[in-house]
Amino acid sequence: MGKAKKRTVRASPSDVLEQSLVKSSLALENKTSNIKFNPPPSDRLVRVYADGIFDMFHAGHAKMLEQAKKVFPNVELVVGVCGDEITHKLKGKTVFDERERYEAVRHCKWVDEVVEDAPWVLDEEFLRKHKIDYVAHDADPYPSAQAQADDVYALVKKKGMFVPTQRTQGISTTDIIVRIIRDYDEYVKRNLKRGVSCEAMNVSFFRVGFNFD
Repeated sequence: MGKAKKRTVRASPSDVLEQSLVKSSLALENKTSNIKFNPPPSDRLVRVYADGIFDMFHAGHAKMLEQAKKVFPNVELVVGVCGDEITHKLKGKTVFDERERYEAVRHCKWVDEVVEDAPWVLDEEFLRKHKIDYVAHDADPYPSAQAQADDVYALVKKKGMFVPTQRTQGISTTDIIVRIIRDYDEYVKRNLKRGVSCEAMNVSFFRVGFNFD
């Protein structure tokens, strides 16, 4: 008698997806053993929320949102952008106003949905309203004077809903502002050459005694 043929059992698409989700969650959990999170749903898109100010939207912001989008294979990424009032009160003046920041984030290819005027601290009501499964952010504690809390993400960490991302070194809004301040004279000179007035830049005419040769 001939040898019996082996039967190839093909996994269903749902089984493949579930296995992939388990591998993703285990990989993340191994990277940050001190942060545990609930297993993701396998029968629908996983709604991951990321928030921030996103002033002068740059590559570091985009990379953070890419990580949040790819934390599981089937993510619907919801991004909260804090409005001007709360940001100026708790962090300081921004270069871009809230409308500019909303639009910059909305045009990032990783983003599926934008929540405007997002809260500084997340609560149960907000999580339910937006059907959030996980919150993605770097794992450093972020204290909040508004809530008098040691960490604005304490609630979601406690509920097993927090997944960590990694910050991109060498790029931040603060870094960009420092570059501009460092090369202040060069930028003023450039804009004067382009026809921008001293009044528009709020620069004294006597402050800009440059040699344009």
